[in-house]
Amino acid sequence: MTKSIISTSHAPVAIGPYSQAVLTNGWLFVSGQIPIDPATDKIISDNISKQTEQVLNNLKAIVEKAGGTMQNIVKTTVYIKDINEFTAMNEVYKQYFTHDPPARATVEVARLPKDVKIEIDAIAVIPPR
Repeated sequence: MTKSIISTSHAPVAIGPYSQAVLTNGWLFVSGQIPIDPATDKIISDNISKQTEQVLNNLKAIVEKAGGTMQNIVKTTVYIKDINEFTAMNEVYKQYFTHDPPARATVEVARLPKDVKIEIDAIAVIPPR
C-alpha cells in the first residue's frame, strides 16, 4: 500500500492532528473542510451560501493538488448545523457538480468546529499520473 499526504496552501491548514487529504492506491480521502479562507485563516461570513462556496473551493483545491477535478469526487458527506438551510446549501453545491454528481449524505449536527454552519468531506478516485 502506498500512502501520500496531500497538502496545499490553497486550503486551510489542518487545525488538529490530521492531514488535509490522504491518497492511497488511487483513492483520495479528503478531511472535512470548513469555511476558512486560506488567505486570511478566518471564517468567511455567517451566510450558509457563502460558507458552502468556501468549503467547496477548499475541497476543490485539495482534489486538484492530488491531480484530480471535482468530477473525480465519488462521495461527499455534508454536515450542516441547520437543516432548514439545506435548500440554500444545495443551490451552491449543485454549481460545483453540474453533471454526474457524487453520492452524498447530509446530516444535521448540533455543533461544528469553530461554530461554522457547514462542513463537507469527500472521497475521490484519482487517475494515475
